[in-house]
Amino acid sequence: MTHTPHDLADDFPGQAAQISGLKARDAHFARLVERYAEVNEAVYRAESGLDPLSDEHETALRRDRMHLKDEIARALRAAAPAA
Repeated sequence: MTHTPHDLADDFPGQAAQISGLKARDAHFARLVERYAEVNEAVYRAESGLDPLSDEHETALRRDRMHLKDEIARALRAAAPAA
């Protein structure tokens, strides 16, 4: 356990402007990012012992966070300009 938040800026370095722009023009993407932040905070609080959870619940939260991050990554790739 790392006990540190997995901020999107850390997970997608150099894509902060793209994330911000996509959030502004795509409501679904904005909801994904918001949900990711909520789940990420819950995982962090559980790992830090601030909000103790069962192992099963904590694992389910980590799984949710991973799926959300995968969806965010797909959306960023789809919205990226062609090289």
